[in-house]
Amino acid sequence: MTTSIRRGALAFATGAAGTALAGAVVQLAVQPTTDVSDDRWSYPWSAGAFVVVTAVYALLHLLIAVGLVAFARAGATGTSRAGRAGTALAVAGTLLLTLAELASIPIRDAAMDDTTAATVGSMFGLGTLVSAVGLLLAGRATLSAGVWRGWRRYTPLAAGVWTTILLGLSFTKALPGGVGVYGALLLAMAVALYTQPAPATAAPQPVATHR
Repeated sequence: MTTSIRRGALAFATGAAGTALAGAVVQLAVQPTTDVSDDRWSYPWSAGAFVVVTAVYALLHLLIAVGLVAFARAGATGTSRAGRAGTALAVAGTLLLTLAELASIPIRDAAMDDTTAATVGSMFGLGTLVSAVGLLLAGRATLSAGVWRGWRRYTPLAAGVWTTILLGLSFTKALPGGVGVYGALLLAMAVALYTQPAPATAAPQPVATHR
């Protein structure tokens, strides 16, 4: 089981690192130099580039979802019902983001105020909200369970808090940078999972001897 969880953690790390890198590149390089109007759904990408980029984003979400499933299997949230519900919601929210990415491709030329764009935008918003609630629940359960130790135990909650903040950045030009931070925090969570794929065990007690 440990091997399969570590494989899931590697998928998690790949998806999270790709998300962090993509957010930074868009915020720092693509957005400042684009000539695409910000009232187009594909902004800041041309319609052709948007198809490729969006397909990559969908793949990154899927890899993160795989990692979140591995996180659930690792038992970091302990046995609490809230922890199980939180990880399930985090996976569901991430899969909804995947569907939203795919739904974006047919409307790449739409104006931001079109009904179709509003519908897909709502999918992104709902996916982010469900992910945030799930990570917050899972994060609180992880802190309470004490299965992860040290810095690891704070990573799910940190990801949940930032995902909540991300909701407020959704309609600003700071969104790509916010997504980059989201990816970086998930990467920390993935590293925590890879380095501790099984519950920590207590140090063995010395065997008592009778004289």
